[in-house]
Amino acid sequence: MSPLVERLPVTSAVRQWSVWSTTARVVLRAQDVRADPAAPDRAAALVRARLDAVGAACSRFLPTSELARAEAAGGPVEVSPLLADLVATALDAARRTDGDLDPLLGDDLRALGYDRDWHLLGTSAGVPVHVGARPPRPDWREVRLDGLVLSLPPGARADLGGTAKERAADLAAADVAAALGVGVLVALGGDLATAGPGPEGGWRVRVEDSGPGGPTPVTEVRLPAGGALATSSTRSRAWTAGTRRHHHLLDPRSGLPATTPWTTASVAAASCVAAGTAATAALVRGETGAARLAALGLPARLVDPAGRVELLGGWPPEVDGAARPAPLAAAA
Repeated sequence: MSPLVERLPVTSAVRQWSVWSTTARVVLRAQDVRADPAAPDRAAALVRARLDAVGAACSRFLPTSELARAEAAGGPVEVSPLLADLVATALDAARRTDGDLDPLLGDDLRALGYDRDWHLLGTSAGVPVHVGARPPRPDWREVRLDGLVLSLPPGARADLGGTAKERAADLAAADVAAALGVGVLVALGGDLATAGPGPEGGWRVRVEDSGPGGPTPVTEVRLPAGGALATSSTRSRAWTAGTRRHHHLLDPRSGLPATTPWTTASVAAASCVAAGTAATAALVRGETGAARLAALGLPARLVDPAGRVELLGGWPPEVDGAARPAPLAAAA
């Protein structure tokens, strides 16, 4: 569990648990809990059901997932509406980033040692690292999705992880707001989505990154109702395979961890998918990432290895948050 999450209050309006090697946190407005004390448990059940469904649809660590079966089919296969939605989301992110968010990097991640769920991988992987020439691999533009009929190129091994988690946050928040008529924030690690009416003044979210000399100054973001925020980092999932240290954000041109001047990118947008797509692409693009992110005009926060912070698009200035009320969620 993230140290940031551990510092947040778990009140009667909050439900929190471990999932996908991260922390799921569901927060309702105080007035909704006063009106219906059972609402937090009902909200958590809806979120759990949505996350279970997403995992069963596209986990690359489950040989029984729909996606794994589609990869093994070797031709067109009819899939569920949920998997079709998740694949469409991943392909749209690839198009919007000129392929920087390539959904067919599953084999590259395996070659780097990321071949099992994160809580099983730990900090060290037991397989050889990528060496020598990179084997030919399918092009994501060869993926075909016609309604519910999915055709993957031969030999394709997909990884929908980032966009699928962000889409899960968006869908889960929408599920709760529609079913219960409440205002809700759903956080999956550093990916946050909100739906329904927001609390007065917005949803308070703390964004923080640890530099080599200790924590950087804290930013408290106020997300409006329906707003979302995502944080992508080269530090959050890093491991050693062989003698090399790797992180999970790969450059699709090489199949190796992206070389970037930033360790963390946080972006606020109208959906968690939009925020996460922009944040991850900013890191994968390396030296040009900040300029490309600035061109989008989205509020963003970049942190470099020395803990220096660059703010874009109207992101609020760094503040000392020690004396402020505890935020409702964290992104790190």
